[in-house]
Formats: sequence, structure tokens, C-alpha cells
Amino acid sequence: MTSTSAVFSALAPYGWDDAWADAFTPYAAEGLLPGRVIRVDRGQCDVVTAGGVVRADTAFVTPHDPMRVVCTGDWVAVEPGGNPRYVRVYLPRRTAFVRSTSSKRSEGQILAANVDHAVVAVSLAVDLDLGRVERFLALAWESGAQPVVVLTKADLVPDPVTLAHLVQDVETSAPGVPVLTASALHGDGLDTLDALVGSGTTVLLGQSGAGKSTLANALVGEDVMDVRAARDIDGKGRHTTTTRNLLALPSGGVLIDTPGLRGVGLFDAETGVGAVFAEIEELAGRCRFQDCAHDSEPGCAVRSAVEDGELPVRRLESYRKLMRENQWIVAKTDARLRTEIKRDWKRKGAEGRAAMQAKRGHWT
Repeated sequence: MTSTSAVFSALAPYGWDDAWADAFTPYAAEGLLPGRVIRVDRGQCDVVTAGGVVRADTAFVTPHDPMRVVCTGDWVAVEPGGNPRYVRVYLPRRTAFVRSTSSKRSEGQILAANVDHAVVAVSLAVDLDLGRVERFLALAWESGAQPVVVLTKADLVPDPVTLAHLVQDVETSAPGVPVLTASALHGDGLDTLDALVGSGTTVLLGQSGAGKSTLANALVGEDVMDVRAARDIDGKGRHTTTTRNLLALPSGGVLIDTPGLRGVGLFDAETGVGAVFAEIEELAGRCRFQDCAHDSEPGCAVRSAVEDGELPVRRLESYRKLMRENQWIVAKTDARLRTEIKRDWKRKGAEGRAAMQAKRGHWT
């Protein structure tokens, strides 16, 4: 039996602490071993334990619910031996990064667990897509992690004024979120990022070609992830990372590198959306009506801010889009909410038709 001190010594670099040890107590009494999942692949996972990395089957953990499967970052109780060896249970997650599945059913897919920082990598090799940045940030805030935006490939923008404007554009779309620039090619900005994520667990997110694997290699200090060049035409890359891998950083903390995400659908992320658009949420509190849709209602503080140039129209449109999407996802599993949404749509449609008829009457 591995001693408690040996377990702490071996697993502390991966985030093991007193709270995890307390949560594991009942499983230790059963003779199970604690470990952290560093990779999942086709129903099997690699688990780092005090005795080294072991391969284990996840069949005992509910396999048909995407939210309850074992994922990278989980702390688990694994059998001490056996062929095959099994994961018996995962410990309650502190945080979870979840997106909606691509299926027609309303399901969430967990991408990483027990994450403290979510680094959204955005390539400067292509035009900024602020709407996509906001989408990633909504998922990050909803997970319970602290988001960080890293503008990668900063060496491709040599003009400091242009670079400063790009940073400002992202900062406007990311209130309360640190925005850093980095060049893995020259090592610029890596010290700041390393200090920021030097403790806890960090997950790297972004599209293919955003430079996540290059960034991971730079932070780890060696080429642990495969890297391929992005296409010149659109800056997109192939999926060089096909699984989520948990890596120990030499400066402390751990890093989870993820495959490039083409789809980042929201899943019950109203709180996350509200955090991304904090200024709109604050303005909404000043509207005359509590249920103001910021459309045509009198006394709307949000629309007034747009008209006064204080709030960009793009931000309001992005906010509306993400809120509608999230509301629709939630409604898929909530019959009462579906009914309310349909009733609201009918009401707005009737109001729109009435307004149009009134205008026609005025014209005639």
C-alpha cells in the first residue's frame, strides 16, 4: 500500500491537495488508488497515480451520458490491479467545461474537468472573429474557470499600434478578462502567461490553427505536442491534437491541451453569457421594464446606449444571438419554457403585424 505522504509527493504536481484527499477517503478504505486522468481514448484512459501512469477501462462509469463519462482532468478511484483494470468512480468535479453536443438531442458534452484557468487562443494570422471569442468566453465563465485570452502569432503583426488596436478590440469584447499577446516563435509574452497559469489547472481552447499545440510546447519546454502549419488561405490547421492531454508544467500547475473546436455550442450557459456581456446586463437593470427585450420597448437603457454610441451595435447583436441560442438549448428539455417561448414569439409577431398595419394606415 502506497503511503499517504508518497501519494501527496507523486500527485501534488498534478493538483492533489487536502480537499481531494478528504474526498477520496471512502475509496481508500476499499483499497482503490487515487489518480488523475491525463488522457481519454475510446473508453480507455491513462491515469497518473503514485506508482506511475496506468491504463484503465471506464466501463463502470456511466458510458451513455456525455456529462457523466470520465474526462481529462478528472480525479478518479482506480483498481490497484487487474487485466483489464477499471476506473470505479470519479470524484465530484469542482469545475467542468461543457458544450452542447452536435446531436439533435439537448445534451452537454464535457470537455475538461477541474479547471482553474481557461486560455482562449486566438490567432492573429487571420481577421479577428470577436463573436467567436465571446462564445468561447461564455463557455469558459460558465465552467467556473477564470478565462484568459491569448492572441497568438503576434510576430505576424509587427506594427505596435496595429497590435494595440487589436488588443483593445478584444478587451472591449472581454470585460474582466486578461488579454495577452504571445509569439511562440520568438518567446514573446510567454513569461507573463507562464506566471498567470503557473498554479492550478489550465485548459487551452481555440480553433484549429490557433497555435494551441505550439503554445503548449513552449509552456512545457519541450515538443510534447505535434505541430503542423496552418493553411495560408484561411489560417486554419488540421487537428494535430486529437485527444485532450493533461501535461505537468515545469513552473508548476498542469495544462490540458484540446483538439481544435469547430463547434462551440452553448449548453445552459446563461450565467456565462451574462459575464461576457456584463455592461449590457448592467444597462438592462436600468430599463423601465424588468422583462425588457431591448427591442422596441420605451425606456430601454440598452437601446439608448446604442443610440448614444456607448454600446456597439455588434455587441448587442452578439448578446441577443447567444441568449437566443442558449434559451433554445435549455427549452429542448423544458416543455414549460418551450411553451413560453412560442407564446412570446406569437406575441411579438402580432405586435409587429399591428405596427406594420398602423404604418400602412398612416401612409394612406
